[in-house]
Amino acid sequence: MDDLVFLSRLQFAITTVYHFLFVPLTIGLGLFVAIWETMAYKSGNSEDERIARFWGRLFLLNFAAGVVTGIVQEFQFGMNWSEYSRFVGDVFGVPLAIEALLAFFVESTFLGLWIFGRTLLPKGVHLACIWLVFAASCISAFWILVANSFMQNPVGYVFNNGRAEMTDFLAVISNPYFLHQFPHVISASICTAAFFILGISAWKIRRCSQDSALFERTFKAALFMGLIGVAAVLFSGHLQGQSVAKLQPMKLAAMENLKETANPAPLSILPGIEMPAMLSVMVHNVPRGEVKGMEDLQKAFEYRYGPGNYTPPVWISYISFRVMVGCSLVMLFFIFYGMFWFIYLKRNMHKKILLLMVMGISLPYLANTAGWLIAETGRQPWIVYGLMPTDKAVSVGVSSGSVIFSMAAFSVIYIILAVIIFLLMRREVYRGYVEKRITRKNNAIAV
Repeated sequence: MDDLVFLSRLQFAITTVYHFLFVPLTIGLGLFVAIWETMAYKSGNSEDERIARFWGRLFLLNFAAGVVTGIVQEFQFGMNWSEYSRFVGDVFGVPLAIEALLAFFVESTFLGLWIFGRTLLPKGVHLACIWLVFAASCISAFWILVANSFMQNPVGYVFNNGRAEMTDFLAVISNPYFLHQFPHVISASICTAAFFILGISAWKIRRCSQDSALFERTFKAALFMGLIGVAAVLFSGHLQGQSVAKLQPMKLAAMENLKETANPAPLSILPGIEMPAMLSVMVHNVPRGEVKGMEDLQKAFEYRYGPGNYTPPVWISYISFRVMVGCSLVMLFFIFYGMFWFIYLKRNMHKKILLLMVMGISLPYLANTAGWLIAETGRQPWIVYGLMPTDKAVSVGVSSGSVIFSMAAFSVIYIILAVIIFLLMRREVYRGYVEKRITRKNNAIAV
């Protein structure tokens, strides 16, 4: 059973991390495309329209990959985690159903209208379509995070016949954990899109392509977009950290490898390097404030839930938190450095600096993945915090061999999909803002 639980968790982690590579970029890039479509609508400038169309093509490729990889998640709840679905399905299924029937259908419908209706729909209607796509993607994230927040902090339910049943829908959607998690995810999505745009624009500028001037415009726009995104990420992350301290103190202790209760509590920068009282400041906004350590929390959990190990994998939480915060700070440095060159010095960047910006595309992806690892591994050993242990949630009729086979199959398919998406995006980036213009002459199509 232990092997089955580990393999099922590993499979879900692989498929979820891969899927989450596409989700933030879908949200953030959708916003960027909608803004540039609005600029093109107001100005009537063909250059603005070319910019919107170029980033729109990359948005479509990313959206398609996100849809394909996201479908797998739905099936795993019923196949690998049927005991979990039986226990919490009455609560967990509601936001997932709303997400699929409302947000995803709206998103897909208006995306199709935006793709094929550029020359068929009135310009105002066509513009409204891409804004509805962006709004629907945010609504989709809203309901997914509502479901996840119940796993982190179950509210609005009662036990009936050995299952959790929803009694207060408003309590579920106003979960304190969700109220801090949602803005953090949206701001992270803005960061992801900003650095995606920065990196691609920098690469095209560095190559001195014929459309470098247009990429300089998107580079500058992405700098401001990135500044807003990083600032929002750091602020919302601080608020979410305070929420975790109240709702999941063991997760916070694992993130800091805090074994003993401390007042004031130091902030661990790296092993052996600490900032005195800084953790108390982050949690309580004052230099003095008690932060529970893992040893005391373990005793409290044993007293409440019975014998067992209630400490999550400390090394994953500890390292992931530093990767997430470190990447966020490096992103902030990149933004300020780019603004210094482009705005203050008012001249083009050195090619080595532009190459650094290209490498910066990876920073938000690393931060997003690390943040997900903190949220999910820091909750262990619970799949529903304080209600259902993870080892009680797996499907009893699934064998370890079948999980290994399906995990290997998914991995191979995802690798192939990643190569295809990369090659298609690479082709679009090489193509740039240059578009083929199609005209009709004597019933024949000439390019």
